[in-house]
Amino acid sequence: MNVRTIAVTAFVLGAALSAGPVALAQHGHVLQNESEVKWVDAPPFLPPGAKMAVLHGDPGGKGLYSVRVKLPAGYRIPAHSHPTDEHVVVLSGTLYLGMGDKLEEAGTALKPGGFALAPAGKHHYAYTKEPTTIQIYGMAPVEFIYVNPADDPRRAGKK
Repeated sequence: MNVRTIAVTAFVLGAALSAGPVALAQHGHVLQNESEVKWVDAPPFLPPGAKMAVLHGDPGGKGLYSVRVKLPAGYRIPAHSHPTDEHVVVLSGTLYLGMGDKLEEAGTALKPGGFALAPAGKHHYAYTKEPTTIQIYGMAPVEFIYVNPADDPRRAGKK
């Protein structure tokens, strides 16, 4: 091992140990096949039409979470940000993801196996042209902060 590898290993191990044994053993294994995923309507911070399945954790609580999201063809998520990093893996279809303050049909096409990291506080948008399934993971709580408050689906019908 070189000095850098030893230093990184020591840092990661030190961070894990500093969390304490309770933090390291807060949950058991999760073993789940696709057929066992329980899909529900996505939360109201997403435009209607998406389905979501919580795989692990509590996206509205604290700690690590993992979810899957099914997006229909023609789905659009206007420019927004999150208070924590968002990690996205495309499982099927194509997710178009772009950075900026306004949804434009200029996003990067991410195909199955594609990965994106949307850093905390950075404005980004997404859209689909075909049915697409993604997996998202990060640290909770999940929150959507829309660049244009009028784009927030939670405001639908409110003036």
